[in-house]
Amino acid sequence: MTALMQCLAVRAMLASFLAAAAAHQLCGQAHDWMLGPFEKPKGVNPVITPNSVSTFLSPMNDSVVRWEQHATFNPAAVVRNGKVYVLYRAEDASGELKIGHHTSRLGLAESVDGLRFTRRSTPVLYPDKDAQSTYEWTGGVEDPRVVMSEDGMYVLTYTQWNRDIPRLAVATSRDLVSWTKHGPAFAKTDSAKYLKMESKSGAILTRVEGDRLIATRVNGKYWMYFNVPEILIATSENLVDWTVLEDVNGKPLRVVSPRPGYFDSWLVEAGPPAVLTPRGIVLIYNAGNSEQYGDPSLPHRVYTGGQALFDPQNPVKLVARLPEPFIKPTESYERTGQYVEGTTFVEGLVPFNGRWYLYYGTADSRVGVAVWNPRRGRPR
Repeated sequence: MTALMQCLAVRAMLASFLAAAAAHQLCGQAHDWMLGPFEKPKGVNPVITPNSVSTFLSPMNDSVVRWEQHATFNPAAVVRNGKVYVLYRAEDASGELKIGHHTSRLGLAESVDGLRFTRRSTPVLYPDKDAQSTYEWTGGVEDPRVVMSEDGMYVLTYTQWNRDIPRLAVATSRDLVSWTKHGPAFAKTDSAKYLKMESKSGAILTRVEGDRLIATRVNGKYWMYFNVPEILIATSENLVDWTVLEDVNGKPLRVVSPRPGYFDSWLVEAGPPAVLTPRGIVLIYNAGNSEQYGDPSLPHRVYTGGQALFDPQNPVKLVARLPEPFIKPTESYERTGQYVEGTTFVEGLVPFNGRWYLYYGTADSRVGVAVWNPRRGRPR
């Protein structure tokens, strides 16, 4: 073998090694960057369940409805004045007996320990006789995520569902009770190019300050991971009006996609607000498993939770990804309800009194909580 051939062989071996190392990290084998492990506390779950007593005068038809009788699930969470507040999706029993065919409203519950909640008797966000009725009647408002802005404003992303097109929308509040609706997140940018695109699941990038997750700028802009079955990304100057980032072909830029052979082979969907950590940007996401080409150890279309790591200076650059779900349905209440395949659908995440609390929807029917104590370290 000539010296040139030996050199080329060594370079090929080195390139192969580096590629394998990169793939190894991207699959998340070295996952000291992840949040968790999270444990489901015994004796408290599910923390919010349907309530057939609560009533509300619905502006849609001026009739009294039992607004949280059918299901209470898919929660957002925030810490305010030393308490955990959870905004949860509540469905009444109207409509057809199938998923997505009831009317949804958002309820508000509070807790001094993050585990036991007291809730308001009426919803705080709902389809009303307002400028958003075209987008919100009659399916309602769904699947919230919430962050705090620099000046103390609460910024809510949620899905408007008119039973035609689901649209990601934004609302703001100073007290979590009275909300100002700003309409579809993409209505005012790019000549409303994405107004008719199906969109949902807005996870705004945040930093941690004490018990608060505060929307934070990177390279002068706010960032939001969103959508399903692939996760896209958008930027904003004001947290209300968002611009979808596009690839060289003018299509929405995909930053996380389903992976054949893994737990997230069917779909991926943005979860709670993304968190800027010393290791990078951690995005918790929801994952659906495919029966044909997914993880054979998991049920078809089961929803579990994954985590992805992005470059802290470049929120579109995927650095690592867990090879297995960090949370999945293991309890009876996570497989009993509207979605019998099972869900641990994560949407709410807060640091609180030295621990992290993760709130999730169970089988599209109830709210569960899982807790991580960073002081315990990680299992080895």
